[in-house]
Amino acid sequence: MRLLIPSLAAAALMVALCVPADAQNQPVLPAPEQSTPAPDLSDQKLDATAAALVQVSSLLRDYQERLQQATQPADKQRIAEEGNSALKKAVEAQGLTIEEYNSIIVVAQNDQEVRNKILQRMHRPPGEEKQ
Repeated sequence: MRLLIPSLAAAALMVALCVPADAQNQPVLPAPEQSTPAPDLSDQKLDATAAALVQVSSLLRDYQERLQQATQPADKQRIAEEGNSALKKAVEAQGLTIEEYNSIIVVAQNDQEVRNKILQRMHRPPGEEKQ
């Protein structure tokens, strides 16, 4: 479970910063296996992904700061576990599984149109309808 934070962190940061995956110097999420079906990219799923991404980005900042401030390995482990749980809840609260969320993020990393749709939804004022 410890790997959830880096996976979500990489995904959140790449989409949030609009940086293509190949421009990163750090490892990225592995692409879904060939046998994995393409993720559902309906407006509802993109809305949910954008909302989850906003929450995930905020949680990541908070938990990364807490991890940097922790000095004891046991504290770091506890914070990482809390962070994993909070990240999972944030994604699932939007009606997505972690697998769906990560799959959509991988698509967004490689497809500028999908990435732009998610970014537009992230920056849409609350209550504003899609156009």
